[in-house]
Amino acid sequence: MDAIRLSGLLVIGFFAAACSQNKTSESVFPNQNTASASCGKQASQNRFIVQWEDGRFTVETDSSPDQFRHGFVKNNLAYIKHVDHDYRIQLTPQQNLSIEGEAAPAASDLNWGPAAIQADALWSQNIKGDGIIVAVVDGMVDVSQAQLQANIATNPGEIAGNGVDDDNNGFIDDYQGIKVNTEENVPSRNQHGTHVAGIIAADSTQGPVQGIAPRAKILPAQFIGNEPTNGQGASGSIGDAIIAMNYAASRGAKIINMSWGVGPCVQLPNLQASLQQLSNQGILLVTAAGNGDSRGVGYNVDIYPTYPSAYNLLNQINVAASTISDSMVGFSNYGMVSVHIAAPGVNIYSTVPNNGVASMSGTSMASPMTAGAAALLWSAIPSASATQIKQAIVKGVDVFPGRFEVSSKGRLNVSKAYTELKKLTGH
Repeated sequence: MDAIRLSGLLVIGFFAAACSQNKTSESVFPNQNTASASCGKQASQNRFIVQWEDGRFTVETDSSPDQFRHGFVKNNLAYIKHVDHDYRIQLTPQQNLSIEGEAAPAASDLNWGPAAIQADALWSQNIKGDGIIVAVVDGMVDVSQAQLQANIATNPGEIAGNGVDDDNNGFIDDYQGIKVNTEENVPSRNQHGTHVAGIIAADSTQGPVQGIAPRAKILPAQFIGNEPTNGQGASGSIGDAIIAMNYAASRGAKIINMSWGVGPCVQLPNLQASLQQLSNQGILLVTAAGNGDSRGVGYNVDIYPTYPSAYNLLNQINVAASTISDSMVGFSNYGMVSVHIAAPGVNIYSTVPNNGVASMSGTSMASPMTAGAAALLWSAIPSASATQIKQAIVKGVDVFPGRFEVSSKGRLNVSKAYTELKKLTGH
């Protein structure tokens, strides 16, 4: 799990030489002016995201932007397509969020989310996510958690814990996923990824919460570290997220869940390019629409976009958060173009490290609810395309006129989505 990315990059070959004729160090790495002082604080001055002409992405370091531009970039100009500053993202903790008018569910309703989207209608047909790998690109996933342990994807080409890159994929000991960031995990301060993973695939035979796709496989791809003791939220870098997502694609993930985002000022070309590549590969990208501002007020992301949720790619589903009473929660971002559906995202109980269970609220929870639904659908009809899975989910919502300012006007219903998918695929 605690995989180490091998450092260093040998740029070889001559395939890109012709592409360099009109390129300069400044054209591939332009001066990037941020929209505000707060955005500027997120930009790294010594880490850079490099997109290479052959489609790869790497994260490189140097002492300053100018040094990097006139040194590394100039020396490798023929092979570089674009360079961005790396940026930090920060999660907003939602564990103790109080939602006006929304009482915490009773003990008998701890699994109200799966019930609301009618996941049991597929479970009763033995449709439970078999054969589908869902990447959790997030914080740490506790692979020893009793409700997750059997559902962690393993790498047959790797020998766990031997300190060797057995399959020569550039990662050491990636037997149960990877950890791209270097910070040592503190489970009590790094719960978000395990919670997201449990919403997708917790095994209810081993504990009290029900994952939407209880036989899907979770591929942990960690890039977010611990929540600091000042409570400001755990953070990670966009460059590490790109590495984690491309690793997930190389391991056969059909679905990538992204319960994180950056503000409207961070529209990084390399982040968009990397997600476009993944979408083009037929991978379904499920993104959290975002939790609005510090006051708990959601944004219209059609007007004030946040990324990556606002990219609106062909194989991307962007998800707002709904309540147990089927209304849009006030903190959730929304948008009639950029946000596709709502899904349960308030008082959601799921797994946390050390065999615990906790409640969290946020679009971070609504996104994996949808990723789990997609895993159910894909396991039912493996020949379906990512585009068909998305279309079925968007067409199969429960519509509540006036309640959800999203393109579908409705809340996720996986049973109806299955009916739509059978129509789309001729089953």
